[in-house]
Amino acid sequence: MKAVVSVIGRDSVGIIAKVSAGCAECGANILDISQTVLNQYFTMIMIVDIRNLTISFDGFVDRMAALGRNDGLDIHVMHEDIFNSMHRI
Repeated sequence: MKAVVSVIGRDSVGIIAKVSAGCAECGANILDISQTVLNQYFTMIMIVDIRNLTISFDGFVDRMAALGRNDGLDIHVMHEDIFNSMHRI
């Protein structure tokens, strides 16, 4: 089971470290990551393995969103099944 984590916000030092630590605290393992800075805006998409979450998936979604709010970031977590269904032609 996987999830897609997207992060958008003003660029600052330590964003990847904070989001990675948040994932690790919940038992999510980062499988792939892509990030860039576009004119002072940080954007990142991660694929995470959620098979070993230590909290519910909904709890993980809420915790990551709260982590983002604390740092002025917009963090969304979407289950891979939902993501794939939304992007099927």
